[in-house]
Amino acid sequence: MITLQSPVESLTRLKEDTKIGLTKLGIFTVQDLLYHFPARYADESIFISIQGLSEGSTATVRGTIKKIVAKKTWKTKMTMSEAVIEDVSGTMPVVWFNQPYLAKMLHVGDTIELTGKVTMYKEKLALVNPVVREEKALPIDSHDSLFAADETGVLTPIYAESRGVSSLWFHHAITRALTVLETIPDHIPTALLDQYSLPALKTALIWIHGPKNKDDAVIARKRFAFDEIFSINIARQKERAQVKEQVAYAIDASGTDTKDFISRFGFPLTEAQHTAIDHILHDLEQSVPMSRLLEGDVGSGKTAVAAVAAYATIMNRPGTLEKKQTFGSLQVAYMAPTEILATQHFESFIELFRYTGISIALITGSGCRKFPSKVASNKDNWTTISRTQLSKWIANGEIPIVIGTHALIQKSLTFKHLALAIIDEQHRFGLNQRKGLAKKDSHFPHLLSMTATPIPRTLALTIYGDLDLSVLDQLPAGRKKVMTELITPDKREIIYEKIRVILQEGQQVYIICPRINEPDKDMEQKIQMKNVMSEAKRLQEKIFPEYRIGILHSKMTKEKKESSMLAFVRHETDILVATSVVEVGVNVPNATVIIIEGAERFGLSQLHQLRGRVQRSSYQPYCYLFAEAKSERTMERMKLFLAAKNGFELAEYDLQLRGSGELSGTGQWGISDIGMEALRNIKLVEAARQAAIALVAADQTLTQYPLLAEHAKVFEKIHFE
Repeated sequence: MITLQSPVESLTRLKEDTKIGLTKLGIFTVQDLLYHFPARYADESIFISIQGLSEGSTATVRGTIKKIVAKKTWKTKMTMSEAVIEDVSGTMPVVWFNQPYLAKMLHVGDTIELTGKVTMYKEKLALVNPVVREEKALPIDSHDSLFAADETGVLTPIYAESRGVSSLWFHHAITRALTVLETIPDHIPTALLDQYSLPALKTALIWIHGPKNKDDAVIARKRFAFDEIFSINIARQKERAQVKEQVAYAIDASGTDTKDFISRFGFPLTEAQHTAIDHILHDLEQSVPMSRLLEGDVGSGKTAVAAVAAYATIMNRPGTLEKKQTFGSLQVAYMAPTEILATQHFESFIELFRYTGISIALITGSGCRKFPSKVASNKDNWTTISRTQLSKWIANGEIPIVIGTHALIQKSLTFKHLALAIIDEQHRFGLNQRKGLAKKDSHFPHLLSMTATPIPRTLALTIYGDLDLSVLDQLPAGRKKVMTELITPDKREIIYEKIRVILQEGQQVYIICPRINEPDKDMEQKIQMKNVMSEAKRLQEKIFPEYRIGILHSKMTKEKKESSMLAFVRHETDILVATSVVEVGVNVPNATVIIIEGAERFGLSQLHQLRGRVQRSSYQPYCYLFAEAKSERTMERMKLFLAAKNGFELAEYDLQLRGSGELSGTGQWGISDIGMEALRNIKLVEAARQAAIALVAADQTLTQYPLLAEHAKVFEKIHFE
């Protein structure tokens, strides 16, 4: 008997390349298969002539095959089928990567229908990896199908593909799955489905994979959008309820003289920083653990806010508000994603805490440091110590502030009185990680999570539904606005000359190239995209031969990434050519210019984060956008970017402008495209959130809803990077 948890192999025999392709897409069970929703639907009653095609559009074309061959690409030896089709208006090339079998199944003279994205291929408009329909040539089952629309030529579902797994394969396999599954149990309570007029799970699956009309598809997508946002919120509310059951150190912030501590910073705090500090100190005074997200643009002063929270915490003694110990200090753990960033936080805290004499430690994979030191001869007055010695001092409570990477949550490191965990730019730092930090201590740490990524309100309510939100929407005084320009190709050389002058003055430059996808995805983009390696070589040989150029990209090892970034921080390189991995917050005040190649390929929020890399000093910063596509939509997005006041405004623009299939990018959100579409609907998000809050409040363990409890487990690990 086939169930949702049966392996895909139980439906049909799988070739080896099909297994590999399904694994890449994360499809192992029948349920995974059914939740691989169509990326879009093709209305095959609407055909466009070859002469009428435009680059970037999605079109359905009907034509006759004039030529078709199987071959391999010259460099990578990737298999492919290449064809030329003709209609009354002209001819065009068609190419299918990783589908050489099509050259055997289709023949010269066949009339076929093709649906796909129009792109440039060998300097001609072409269809790359289109869905193809040709009744006699392609193996589509002829038995009665749930896809009634498919036979009538109204709507055809088109699926995201992988090497060895075509859209047609999904069409066939999903049809079979829905035919053989007698029942599909629904995890959403019937009362909720009725309340929001949503179809049952099996009905929704039939409608989304084979809609008889567009209304069917819309209603099905609404069901799954609500489902996903609701399930994420169920997971978050369960976690929030569990945290509230824990006991934290209640910190008396009134007697810690935080105002005097702040007055010694040497710079005024913004009103937004003062407000965030007030919220945090109020949370710390409670015996219920704080769970707060501090969101602010690059350079908005999150580290200063974290320092105040740390100071207020460690000036308290262990115990309760009613009965304090007369010795020892509470402790703070401050975790950063990379060694470079952890080291920079350590150096920042030394400057802010220098006059206090408070001990601060740094622990990373490369080694350990302690401040202050009586024996250190360096100007910062820190010394290198052994991990064993540092671990002993942390365990007995002698070190109140410990800054580090994931080394902080290793089993070998134990805090005596950990009261506050500060997490910078991390994946979700949830219940289990906090329990790991608490170790044997009976107290649960307060949590202050921080991010420089602008988050739309609906996304914050969903992903961070277990956290309270504070926003830093002001930049400190003295920071200059980044001069941002959209550069046309004819002005590229002029910009290079401007940069040469800036380099001569001793400043540094970022050059960002678009992220390059895996070879079997979006091959038409890969053909056109600039990449880090070739661009760095071109710049070194032809543009800036007299300057030192470094590289940084996602395929480098962690050690090589750290080494490359550190060389840039130390000004051992003048230009850093990188992918968007450079986003995460390293402070290089001497870097004052950023060029973003293929700017239209990045989200507005991502562009804003990248631009923020050069807003770290009193120098005048510059951002140059080189956009390859000049469509009306691209220009609209670029104009919004140039005009927006802050990252939060851009995050909302981004959510509204980016189409289905683009929102989740490379999966950084952990939410499906349908879930991301839902985030544009504040009413749906609020409804799903309130439904989850009410359900968990009434039944925290979901004893009455075992199917929902099991389904929600999948969403416990959803994170925001």
